[in-house]
Amino acid sequence: MELVCPAGTPAALRAAADAGADAIYCGFANETNARNFPGLNFSPKELAEGVVYAHAKGAKVLVAINTFARAGNIDLWRQAVDDAAACNADAIIAADLAVLEHAAEKHPERRLHLSVQAAANSPEAIHFYADTFGVKRVVLPRVFSVPEIAALNRDIDVETEVFVFGGLCVMTEGRCSLSSYATGKSPNLTGVCSPPDHVDYREDKSGRLLAQLGGFTIDSFEKGAPAGYPTLCKGQFSAEGRTGYLFEDPVSLNAFELLEDLSKAGVTALKIEGRQRGKAYIAGVVSGFRRAVDGLTTGADAGPAIAALKSFSEGGRQTSGSYKKTWR
Repeated sequence: MELVCPAGTPAALRAAADAGADAIYCGFANETNARNFPGLNFSPKELAEGVVYAHAKGAKVLVAINTFARAGNIDLWRQAVDDAAACNADAIIAADLAVLEHAAEKHPERRLHLSVQAAANSPEAIHFYADTFGVKRVVLPRVFSVPEIAALNRDIDVETEVFVFGGLCVMTEGRCSLSSYATGKSPNLTGVCSPPDHVDYREDKSGRLLAQLGGFTIDSFEKGAPAGYPTLCKGQFSAEGRTGYLFEDPVSLNAFELLEDLSKAGVTALKIEGRQRGKAYIAGVVSGFRRAVDGLTTGADAGPAIAALKSFSEGGRQTSGSYKKTWR
């Protein structure tokens, strides 16, 4: 299986390539990219240089142009597709119909991957994208069990890519409006979930630190306790007399123990989340999963390397996510 790794900066791209990534996904520094955060992402020049570096290491570069273009203002998305092709990227990851159509018509030689933002989770939906735009791979939403992925693969003839490590969303990929509600900026249109310019930390009268987003208190912490970034879906809220993580626990996915099952289910590629993470995270996680994937054929034990990844996990906690959701 192919190991697909994140890069939010040119330095992270080089770290991923050096650590053994088979493919590296990244995006431009604008609204076409679902990780459009200040200080991250690539200019066309940086992307072109990154592609040369990755190819020299034997790795592919996949460019995420995976937000949804706005009616009457699609030129930015078209330009991003043209720039990715000019930079010799190996594939474009997209979700928007207009972006997919532009890429298929203007750059038919370029592979098209369907972004998780499209939330395509049925054979019928995947057949549509494959038949209409020539999509070669679909990144599956984080809602499937392994048997469901196996069943899906039996009904489609395109490659499937699944997440195996990193942060989780609330399983409404491409349709979440929580951050938009709080800040007025949409993850799906402008690529910014819980944008930093809407983040604020302040103490209340009792000395507790309040983490706020768009004026909403997302979480509170005892004085001196480490405070997490106020991502709205991972905040603590009170409802019906109970206080807790109402939408999603602050925990990272780790599907290491399921790699063999995913291989048997027909999965082509394994995706690591984390384009907002630094070089140490990239190098550590990619190296660990490189050993794990290679171990499927060599028999080498990657357990210690994977165990060391707990320090990179959100809140120091890990889960197998929807692969083993008990409510299923």
